[in-house]
Amino acid sequence: MKKPLISVIMGVYNQFDEKELLDSVISILNQSFWDFEFIIWDDGSDKIAKDIIEKLPLMDERIIIAGKNENQGLAFSLNECIKLARGKYIARMDADDISLPNRLKKQYEFLEKHSEYAWCGTNCELFDEEGVWGLRLMSKEPYIKDYYKYSPFIHPSVMFRKELFEAGRGYLETKETLRCEDYEIFLHLTKKGLKGYNLEEILFRYRESRQSYKKRTINTRINEAKIRYRNFKELGILFPKGWFYVLRPVFAILLPSKIIEIIKRYQGISCKYNYEREYNLFSTEVNGLETAENIEKTIKQI
Repeated sequence: MKKPLISVIMGVYNQFDEKELLDSVISILNQSFWDFEFIIWDDGSDKIAKDIIEKLPLMDERIIIAGKNENQGLAFSLNECIKLARGKYIARMDADDISLPNRLKKQYEFLEKHSEYAWCGTNCELFDEEGVWGLRLMSKEPYIKDYYKYSPFIHPSVMFRKELFEAGRGYLETKETLRCEDYEIFLHLTKKGLKGYNLEEILFRYRESRQSYKKRTINTRINEAKIRYRNFKELGILFPKGWFYVLRPVFAILLPSKIIEIIKRYQGISCKYNYEREYNLFSTEVNGLETAENIEKTIKQI
């Protein structure tokens, strides 16, 4: 069989919402760039969710289903997908997000022309069950300092060169990296002297609902602090400023999830508001209820 140019990889675990999964899969199948394979790893889902996944190859012959009966975590799932991948490039995808039609085409063309970059991500719209409510615009060419606050790449929007994983390890499969797989892999690649780029286009929709802010547990925040400490130290950015950001996830434990939700939604809505104003799109309403201004007033009242 002819090797595809791109391998799209997705790890799935107990995605019971069939519509969310189908919307995600269809967004890849509807890409303007067609030369890809779509590897979906079932990470030990329950029977109901597994039955949904196993029907997916009926939609398109480019879909490949693999997996194991026991749940091993996202890092394991992605590494297994990478082992199966035959493409020159590897594009990430999550089971509840949306890739806009030109995403793969734009990323492929960029990486073909710019060999100095090892991977590239995109900007994204933030959406939930009610529609698009905000934006997340990333730094075009992130530097070390951009890793202080959070990962400067939207993980499921990224396309990697396959050779990165052939020349070294993939995702780190430890309990410490649970929900931090993306942050760790980008720090790891950066330590190797590699660099990524973010296309200044909105080519992705990232699902961020009100429930999303409750997923980070105390343990995952402590583990994130450990990842920050180890990598900041190896990168030589631990002292003095790095220490504050090492402890940042621990400080977040003290904040109720509702406060984190308000702050995050304010940031996303404000970004959308400013973007629309800059390009004369100007629509301040979100879901018919929220605006950048009233979210800001809520924060000031806290």
